[in-house]
Amino acid sequence: MGFIWMLIVGFIVGLLARAIMPGNQSMGIILTTVLGIIGALVGGFLGQSLGLYQEGSQVGLIGSVFGAIVVLFIYGLISKRG
Repeated sequence: MGFIWMLIVGFIVGLLARAIMPGNQSMGIILTTVLGIIGALVGGFLGQSLGLYQEGSQVGLIGSVFGAIVVLFIYGLISKRG
């Protein structure tokens, strides 16, 4: 059941990041979900690096969305080159 929740939360985080980030991101449901999951990982890593989160603690929604925005920005830079 935890895997299904991870997919649902990843999708919601991906949608929030796409709504906040300006521009047109043409992604489907799967890429949006992957964006949210990777964003949570990046948000957790950045939060631990800055001392906001303890090692092994869960990342909050704001940290996840911030990480997803960072990943979306990098994705936009890479997709413009190709």
